[in-house]
Amino acid sequence: MNPSNASPMQSRFIRLSLALLPPLILAACAQLPSAPAGSETATPPHQPSDAQPIARSKSPTSAPVIPNGPLQSLTTAAAPPVPTATVATLEAPKDLWDRVRRGFAMPDLDTDLVRHHEQWYASRPDYIQRMVDRGSKYLFHIVEEVERRGLPQELALLPFIESAFNPQAVSHAKAAGMWQFMPATGRDFDLKQNAFRDDRRDVLASTRAALDYLERLHRMFGDWHLALAAYNWGNGNVSRAIQRNRAAGLGTGYLDLRMPDETRNYVPKLQAVKNLIADPQRLSVRLPHVGNHPFFDTVTIDRDMDVALIAELAGVSVNDFHQLNPAHNKPVIMAAGTPTVLLPWDNAALFEERLRQHQGPTATWTAWRVPRNMTIAEAARQHQLTEAQLREINRIPPRMMLRAGSTVLVPRQGKLDADVPEHIADNGQILLLPEAAATRAQRVTVRAGDTLSAIARRHGVTVANLQAWNHLRPNQPIRVGQVLVVHSRTAANTAPARASAPARQTSSKTAASPGRQSPTRTAQASSKTPVTNR
Repeated sequence: MNPSNASPMQSRFIRLSLALLPPLILAACAQLPSAPAGSETATPPHQPSDAQPIARSKSPTSAPVIPNGPLQSLTTAAAPPVPTATVATLEAPKDLWDRVRRGFAMPDLDTDLVRHHEQWYASRPDYIQRMVDRGSKYLFHIVEEVERRGLPQELALLPFIESAFNPQAVSHAKAAGMWQFMPATGRDFDLKQNAFRDDRRDVLASTRAALDYLERLHRMFGDWHLALAAYNWGNGNVSRAIQRNRAAGLGTGYLDLRMPDETRNYVPKLQAVKNLIADPQRLSVRLPHVGNHPFFDTVTIDRDMDVALIAELAGVSVNDFHQLNPAHNKPVIMAAGTPTVLLPWDNAALFEERLRQHQGPTATWTAWRVPRNMTIAEAARQHQLTEAQLREINRIPPRMMLRAGSTVLVPRQGKLDADVPEHIADNGQILLLPEAAATRAQRVTVRAGDTLSAIARRHGVTVANLQAWNHLRPNQPIRVGQVLVVHSRTAANTAPARASAPARQTSSKTAASPGRQSPTRTAQASSKTPVTNR
């Protein structure tokens, strides 16, 4: 069949077949006899060339399976004994858990903390069910990405620890998404955060960024347990802990270091989840079934589209659409910034077919850049909206006005009837000013250890507004002694100023652990953002 002439359903069948082909080929290749003694050996799979060797989980020793024949030995009387090795089976994985087990490659921890967390999870079957129900939508993609990069499959389980696989999770430290990225670290890994989307919640983008980050940390420390500790605590903190131990003549492994309780429990929690999946019967746990097949497919959009229309054409609810596309908190998807969306596998072809047949406009909203400082009421009048409507669609809090250069959603009409250009779709921000009658301007001098986040917190304003008031570019560092202008509320109006809130923020109590929640996730040397405020 020529793929270019195939129907949408046939094309998706071909893509699914190709996606499942590599594991079967690899399994077949694993049945080939070992190289003769003394021959050149290849680099073991899953092992980066610049890292220390990775310990592997071991399965019971068995002879290779010969299809349609009895078990036979690969050795002969004349040949020297061949070292025992784990042999891959030709049998396809029974489910996704089986596929994950086959990819476990990290050394195991066996500590009291691991056993404590095993019992915590095992005693909460309803919690496991909820985690797996959420994770089953995303897990196949993550397993595929981990496998494609040759990484240990333990990493695919990390969102269980970070967020209980909730892409809308927000920690007390403002880390967001299933991989719990802090804003600054998200920007370091090209996760866009603007008025229209937050890629820290995006399933594909955040998974790519998390695995990039974990690979970087593993290259830095040469040890997966230390890399995981750095993902949780910050690579600078882990490096300093190693240096302290080395100076004191102590060990420098994960179990040797002094670290906060959160990080001390972090790898044991992951090990506990790994043990539950590796041997659920030992802990009397029933794992919900997760099929070894995609849950969603990626579809392309080449024009701005209302979320409601996408859901209608795909035959899914708006709520289900947001579960697969949690980065979006507005009613329109801007094609210039988000050229693809995720839909349930069986609905993707239906959407593509119905979109081809669709007549009429695809979007009723567009973006408008505010030309000057103006009140919400004034901006609303220009677009035939009520003040309440403009505030609601853009999540603008009371007693705030729009600053020049701010970007807000307004109805598509008249001159504003075109798709949003890329530079706005990727960088649009809602910049707010406190209403003049309720604020006073003051000058603040940057002190040693100050960050924009800390200054904003002290004065009850947002970092975005602080940058706007002082004409600071995104990621522009501040320096000690620098004077910043801050517009703060008077005593009669003490409600904190803030930009538009992300959609459906959840409590930090979503992390899959009995202990504290995920700490500040930062790629810096410390969990506290330094004065450079990257």
